[in-house]
Amino acid sequence: MSMDVELRHLRAFTSVARHRSFSRAAEELVITQPALSRTIAQLEGNLNVRLLDRSSRHVELTATGAEFLLHAERVLATLDQALAVVRHKVTLRLGFSWLLPDPWAQQAVSHFEQDTGASVTLTRTDDPLQALRQRAVDIALVRGDFDPPRAARTVHLYDEPRIAVCSEHCDLVRLGHLGWTDVQHWPLVVNTVSGTTGPWSWSVDQRPEQIIETANYDEWLETVAANRGVGIVPEMAQRRTQHPALRFIPLTEAPPSPVSLVYLPDAQRALVRRFLDAAVRAEHE
Repeated sequence: MSMDVELRHLRAFTSVARHRSFSRAAEELVITQPALSRTIAQLEGNLNVRLLDRSSRHVELTATGAEFLLHAERVLATLDQALAVVRHKVTLRLGFSWLLPDPWAQQAVSHFEQDTGASVTLTRTDDPLQALRQRAVDIALVRGDFDPPRAARTVHLYDEPRIAVCSEHCDLVRLGHLGWTDVQHWPLVVNTVSGTTGPWSWSVDQRPEQIIETANYDEWLETVAANRGVGIVPEMAQRRTQHPALRFIPLTEAPPSPVSLVYLPDAQRALVRRFLDAAVRAEHE
């Protein structure tokens, strides 16, 4: 007698026994009814016993099936408890450079953690793509246009509108707005590592004449505050940035800035896929 019993057999049997119905059990397990019937037949064949009585209109347990059900449910409950312990220790690392989008980030993380039992570690890094290449993060949130690492996959979430920012002492405050094509006449402060806007954002004949380069968000912020030039960021920064020396100015006719998730397909495939599902779900809420 073969005793090759798998978890799928136990889950199929307990579902049919609980619902007393093959059709309702198939719906719960998200499989076809013929596939469920084959799975139950395999289980009974492996055990060489009859567990379910299909002679009546409703499925009933045989005496052996009722006794087997008690042990099968105990095995599955113990397994689920063990898996729950492991899931709480599993972590997905999300890399970002500055200011995670809200409320998207909070909703995506909440959905993922509720659905999987795993947790998300938020990793702030100046260069999320480099962190992804080095396997320091599992998914990178990236703003703007970029060259992804080789073999990486990209999921576009949405586009963010842009806004200009300058020092409280800048003449731009008096003007009250800035046109996208007029940026070329102002010194532009650029975050070369993780910035969303740089000279590459314009055609050659419209690029700003003077570029002040910084290496991270904090340097960029303080350079703009020191009135070295103007900056351009997603509008979300206006809500999230508290700096007494900064002023945000409407930026007209500016193209939106894309927000994307980048990942390597061979890293924590199941968890990454579940996070991507949660991320897309949160984006549409």
